[in-house]
Amino acid sequence: MEGSEALSQVYFMVTKPSPSLCYPPEINSQTIPACRTYDYMSYLKHFLGDRIQFPVLILHYSASFSELLSYTACRQLSQMFLAIIFFHTSEYFLALAIHGRSSVTLKSLLISKNYVLAMIFSFLEYLIEIILFPELKEWWVVSDLGLALIMIGEIIRKMAIITAGQSFTHLIRVHHDEHHQLITHGIYRFIRHPGYCGFLIWSVGTQIMLCNPISTIAFAAVVWHFFADRIPYEEYFLRQFFGAQYQEYAKQVVSGVPFPVATLPISFVICIRACVEHGKKSMVGLDGGQH
Repeated sequence: MEGSEALSQVYFMVTKPSPSLCYPPEINSQTIPACRTYDYMSYLKHFLGDRIQFPVLILHYSASFSELLSYTACRQLSQMFLAIIFFHTSEYFLALAIHGRSSVTLKSLLISKNYVLAMIFSFLEYLIEIILFPELKEWWVVSDLGLALIMIGEIIRKMAIITAGQSFTHLIRVHHDEHHQLITHGIYRFIRHPGYCGFLIWSVGTQIMLCNPISTIAFAAVVWHFFADRIPYEEYFLRQFFGAQYQEYAKQVVSGVPFPVATLPISFVICIRACVEHGKKSMVGLDGGQH
């Protein structure tokens, strides 16, 4: 009953506005668009009767939606779009500058089907929550923290790419070549995989900035799981390429992604070796080379 009464009140207010609300002294319906809308709705109500109720409610909630897409949504969504555009275009142009046009494809934009689906899910969550729970998006301290994480993640990742130079690729190297060197200076003095670390911070930061609680947890879990599989696979080859030098480096420097890589099962290593030998393993993802 309470829901029905509230709905009736909304309907009554939209279709039969109070004269004191819409027509204060020296103001008429021609000067206030909202009042003209109410006038039109009243006329439609007169001619169409109860059939106008549903369209009126749609109009009412459309107006509320437009109201919500004001400063809060414009600021957060514009920051999100700029973060995405900058991340992908900078990845592509850095790859061009380091490796040359002949060695770079559109895959260097790092846009995959799963990535697109994840971003669509995050935008859908944002739109649903800003309509149903608009106060959730007003936590500016949380949103600004997310924006700071986006910038920190970008800086860490781009420092990794620039420092590693030709040793950084978007494919994991399974064969050693002359350009591939073990990088231990710069940001690599503190983090073994700063490229992965930067992307993890960046991706989670985008969802914190949007105040998306579900996507924040989902992005953190999915990206963490991806790197939990990818880092042991990559480090297997780094140990093959650089031997004791990499072993010593790995003991002294943290991976940058919070999980124990040293507990890699022997069976997994054997599986990797078998897959590589039979050509069944092809990893194309967010990074390659040394990160």
